[in-house]
Amino acid sequence: MTQQLTRTGHPGLDALAERSLLDVVWRRRTHRVSRGSSVRAGSMSYESAAPREPLTDLEEAVLIAMTGCSGLTMPDRPFNDPRNDDPIMAKPNLTMAGRTAGSPDNAQGTHFFLINDSGTYFVRKLPPVGDVRSPFDPELLLARAEEAKVRLLQHRIDVPDGNRDFPAYLDSNRFLSNLPGTTILLPVVDLSRQYINGMMYLLTQPSGARPTIVDDRNFYRLAGVKRWVRCGFLNEDVKLPLGAIWGMRTQIEADLLLQNLMLTADAMGLGAWIHATISPPVLLGDPKFRDGYGPMLGFDWVTPRWKPVDALRWQVPLPRLSVLRAHPVGLRHGGEHLIKAMCPPNYPSMTAAVDAVVADKFGPGGIYSDASVFGRIYKGDYGAEYLDQAGDYDADVIACATDICTYIHETHGRFPAHVEAIHVPGVWLQVHHVEQPYYERFFRNGLTEAHLSHDRGWHADL
Repeated sequence: MTQQLTRTGHPGLDALAERSLLDVVWRRRTHRVSRGSSVRAGSMSYESAAPREPLTDLEEAVLIAMTGCSGLTMPDRPFNDPRNDDPIMAKPNLTMAGRTAGSPDNAQGTHFFLINDSGTYFVRKLPPVGDVRSPFDPELLLARAEEAKVRLLQHRIDVPDGNRDFPAYLDSNRFLSNLPGTTILLPVVDLSRQYINGMMYLLTQPSGARPTIVDDRNFYRLAGVKRWVRCGFLNEDVKLPLGAIWGMRTQIEADLLLQNLMLTADAMGLGAWIHATISPPVLLGDPKFRDGYGPMLGFDWVTPRWKPVDALRWQVPLPRLSVLRAHPVGLRHGGEHLIKAMCPPNYPSMTAAVDAVVADKFGPGGIYSDASVFGRIYKGDYGAEYLDQAGDYDADVIACATDICTYIHETHGRFPAHVEAIHVPGVWLQVHHVEQPYYERFFRNGLTEAHLSHDRGWHADL
């Protein structure tokens, strides 16, 4: 059954479903000033007389839904090269769960944290809701939001002692960002899984088109692929530096999801503001900043062992400065790995990490071993035909990718080396009720009809 955005009987949700996408996109504007906030701006200074008004559970539940799974995706790709009918790799996806924004090979490595007056939460990715009357039924939204939220802290995360100066906050953001009454959505992207998967996919190119991977942080030497060049599996005339590969474009997911969230918040008549986060190393608990700011989100960090050649490779001249190359590799809470990068120490070796990615795709219980999922995606027997006919990774592809990943870790003491295992884009979305009198006093067309009618639709009891 196709999920329809049917009427729910909730005036705010029903108005949201009926709002024109083109109108929302065209009228989208940042609204930085939350209800209850004052602005010091010379002759345009403004003092709010309104109390802070946090988002309701339902308003937050809509936003949480927009970060999550929205059904199943479609592997609508060719199985064969039209030039010669040779089989091509047709199972690149890391998951078949569709989301409200696209992702390279559907990696969906983006995790969200939610911050409000009641605490700081990790937001789990939930499976599809299945056949329901409407995915935006209020009771369903609230139940799934409650299931998704893992409370990490009993308070709104912020720097200690109110010291919001740089490097904590940037410029004027420190006066309006992360204030009481606001809700923050912070994206954090695990790049490591798609780094491995994308490397394998890159190596499925036709003979003669598979590039030789070189290390631009090690004098452009071969990145563990000497035997693969020698045997002709890789083309030595087509060189690709690890620095150019960077994060396999996986980081773009977070930007797309943030835009969707901002448009949704704007369509709900809420204020929405994408802006710089607390400095990402501070926020994740980088060991360089823990003395001044504490553990913050408390990610696990790895500091590579210093080597003399790091003075040239990474401009780290002394062993005591090796912490400059520390990077986050995971997040644990209550004995559970909420985020687990595909690298040591989470795995005993990079061989084990690559094997885990392959097993998650093709092993027992893997994505492409679950015929029922593809029976829900395709009509009739086409799901079974896809699984039978679409190609996957050859043994040489897996072995070559393993050699590259092992080289990176053994050479540089971390994986990946040219990008973080867990990437923080450095921006978050703040959503809040707008300070309507401020916008009405100073701006032409400062508010949309959605803003002006928000309280009637979402807070009729007030």
